[in-house]
Amino acid sequence: MKYILILMFALLLNGCALFGKPTEFDDTKGMTAERIYEEGQAKMRDKDYEKAIVYFGKLESRYPNGRFAAQAQLETAYAYYKKEEPILCVAAAERFIKLHPNHANVDYAYYLKGLAVFNERGMLEKITKQQISDRDPRALHDSFVSFKDLVTRYPNSRYVKDATQRMIYLANALADHELDVARYYMKRQAYIAAVNRTKYALEYYPSTPAIEEALVIMISAYDLLGLEDLKNDTLRILKTNYPDSAILTGKAPSDERVWWKFWESLY
Repeated sequence: MKYILILMFALLLNGCALFGKPTEFDDTKGMTAERIYEEGQAKMRDKDYEKAIVYFGKLESRYPNGRFAAQAQLETAYAYYKKEEPILCVAAAERFIKLHPNHANVDYAYYLKGLAVFNERGMLEKITKQQISDRDPRALHDSFVSFKDLVTRYPNSRYVKDATQRMIYLANALADHELDVARYYMKRQAYIAAVNRTKYALEYYPSTPAIEEALVIMISAYDLLGLEDLKNDTLRILKTNYPDSAILTGKAPSDERVWWKFWESLY
């Protein structure tokens, strides 16, 4: 009797293996593309973004050439944005741009790319309240480029105004980051490296408030390197663009050989 029960149990397991895993219930079976899209939209309104992504994915796989497929791809990117998954959001937005470069809403895909990275904040940042200029500049730069692509390609887009304001904010943050690094090099007497950082800020972020300080750092570095011509040329630029600078209004020491000491005292 014992062996018969074992045999019956083994046959039962084999039967389960033959038939495979139970089929997952598909609540979209028989639905039209429009109906699946509406269900996905309903989940978005309910903030059930995970389920919305499932619906949009099924719509695209079942009706890849229908008029709702492209919109489902864009909605997927937005759902990932709302889920705070920037990498997946950017990937979905880039896929949409690649597949539908002439779509009426492709400007929104560029906007989403910029937003996803712009709002990206790690757990450590939230705890420490880290300044944006202290973050990895690569992410800030990627966000800036996405917004720039939007503004350049679609100047009449409804998203241009907001994107432009974010670009200004990002440019200021990126310029501040360059100055942070330049200060680091100055304190370690790596003057050429400091000059290179200030040059980068001057070239790529010329309209930011950080430029005045970048010029002061550059003058200090050239002075300490003994490069009088370059120092004087940079000083003329400072006088032309910032006539009220502390260096020029008597607040700075009169001895030109103490540029660095003066600059350092400001911080």
